Amino acid sequence: MPLPSPTVPTFECTIPSSGKKIKYRPFLVKEEKLLLFVMEQEPELPDQVGGVVWNDVPLDIKKPYLETYKKERDDWSTQVKDVVVKLLKECIQSRIKVEDLASFDIEYLFLRIRAVSSGEDVNFKVTCKDDDETQVNVTLNLMDVEVKFPEEHNKKIMLSDTLGLTMKYPGIDQFVDITLLNNSLENTDELFSMIAGCVDQIFQGEEVWDAVDVKQSEIIGFIEAMTQKQFEQLQEFFNSMPSLYHDLKAINPKTGVESTYRLEGLQSFFG
Repeated sequence: MPLPSPTVPTFECTIPSSGKKIKYRPFLVKEEKLLLFVMEQEPELPDQVGGVVWNDVPLDIKKPYLETYKKERDDWSTQVKDVVVKLLKECIQSRIKVEDLASFDIEYLFLRIRAVSSGEDVNFKVTCKDDDETQVNVTLNLMDVEVKFPEEHNKKIMLSDTLGLTMKYPGIDQFVDITLLNNSLENTDELFSMIAGCVDQIFQGEEVWDAVDVKQSEIIGFIEAMTQKQFEQLQEFFNSMPSLYHDLKAINPKTGVESTYRLEGLQSFFG
């Protein structure tokens, strides 16, 4: 006789960017193990080459190692993304395309799923800001954390009276690279590729160009042809983008003074 399967509860939440209600379940133990296993496979550069410490190795000798490392890291990033998408699709019980979600949607869902998987309450020890020495324990219920939408944020950017862009949010690639893997956009080419990938439409008067019908190199060229002031308008879209954060408050028991600590980004919510 086969063993029974444990009962897995179902929960409900709302996707921040769309307002759509979805049902989801916790991660299973085997799923958390899979994610941890993949995360642990991060490629590393050698400590030394031919007995010489890595930092002292000449650049021309380092070059093939750096090329191999970059390829292995790109492959690893793709593998992590594939696993994250697979796990989210398994946990989300409603019909929704994970690849179309904004990065802050994915952060929010990950936080919710982790909360019901490992416990909603997380304990923090903070140092009171008024005396910079008294430490206080504070408990945060992860279900209280929400994505905040700045009032001034706008997906439509007007570069002139008739010329403008409609933007879309960074998605699963940016969530994996920046949030999970702590990567940064290391050079200008990566930055411009990310920005170009977030362009949804370009319009001038009644004419509209959908980004999916335009080569990315052309969109990058369009961005590079902007004035500095126009580019700053584009940057403001990212600076004012909705984000997952929570203001944690603690009172100094010695002075009664309240301090506020901002937790921002997925990693900061796990103590």
